[in-house]
Amino acid sequence: MKKTIAIVGAGTAGVTMAAQLLRKASYLKNNIVIIDPSDKHYYQPFFTLVGGGDSKLEDNVRPQAEVVPEGALLLQEAVTTFKPDTNQIETNKGTVITYDYLMVAAGIQLDWDKVKGLKETMGKNGVCSNYHQDYVESTWEAMKAVNGGRAIFTQPSTPVKCAGAPQKIMYLADEHFRRVGVRDKTKVEFISGMDDLFPVKRYYPILKKLVADKGIGETYFMDLVEVNGAARKATFKNSKTGETITREFDMLHVTPPMSAPDFIKKSPIANEAGWVDLDMHTLRHTKYENIFGAGDCTSLPTSRTGAAIRKQAPVAVDNLLAHMNKKEMTASYDGYSSCPVVTGYSTVMLAEFVYGYEAQESFPIDQRKQRHSMHMLKKNVLPMMYWNGMLKGTM
Repeated sequence: MKKTIAIVGAGTAGVTMAAQLLRKASYLKNNIVIIDPSDKHYYQPFFTLVGGGDSKLEDNVRPQAEVVPEGALLLQEAVTTFKPDTNQIETNKGTVITYDYLMVAAGIQLDWDKVKGLKETMGKNGVCSNYHQDYVESTWEAMKAVNGGRAIFTQPSTPVKCAGAPQKIMYLADEHFRRVGVRDKTKVEFISGMDDLFPVKRYYPILKKLVADKGIGETYFMDLVEVNGAARKATFKNSKTGETITREFDMLHVTPPMSAPDFIKKSPIANEAGWVDLDMHTLRHTKYENIFGAGDCTSLPTSRTGAAIRKQAPVAVDNLLAHMNKKEMTASYDGYSSCPVVTGYSTVMLAEFVYGYEAQESFPIDQRKQRHSMHMLKKNVLPMMYWNGMLKGTM
């Protein structure tokens, strides 16, 4: 198969870039192929609300073929091999695609197997996770089953998509426990492999006070390493000292370790850590001039969110088109990312920041305040922007 542009991944970044390419360069119609094995496309920012019982999974998914823009071919196979020196990629079905330009947007890999015993107990014994469509509904079931005891919410020391999500579901659980009258007999703990709660200085004190006010326990530098579902015990290891601790639980919400997909890790386009090695501003590969990328699989030193992709996609597209037409690449990505921190069933604190975790806010208000208006933005406006704007290439 010979295509002008091959795009690896039909998630948020891949579909958005394809749609923008076709809007900005109509001559590319039928010369773009998107390779992704999935037949469904999920609106993952709503997984927090699904897990909290405030939305339905079936309302946040569409057939993959429906979101791929007209003029782009969807090849439902999995890429296995990159051959950038010959401008080729291969799939698990033996298909060889030769391209002029390659865009990589393959997402992030959930490494369930890196926690002993986790996969075997996911979705039962009070063990749940909002990070995958197969398990997100189990979070709400686990929350409803709590009648006291201990509810633990974890975050690994690895990079993760939407780094605020591990605590968002914790705040919803806290409110739910209060609503049903079991919070006073339920110990809520946040156990994280990170060094603290939130990396952006502007929002950090507000969130630390929120956790304190809610009476949530905090433990850092502790990675989840083993789960015994039948015994309802979780073991954590200190990343500095190697010390381990074991906690009994009635509910365990797990954010699994994550990494770049294996087929990227072992490829020539990866850096030493396994991520697609991009220039942090132009989003072009540091070695291969005809490779660009966006999203969670890349080396960009910013939070992995849909909001980040909304800013990355036009930079990657504009610079690819400039390079294709032998013009100077002038588009530049500043590291923008956003995290609508769900602090309750009707409140959100909208955190926005750029490289260096420096706050960069969009609204003429103090965004550190928990607001109902920002919750309305999260719940009602952003999904419409996603399905009808981003994926259509109009924003």
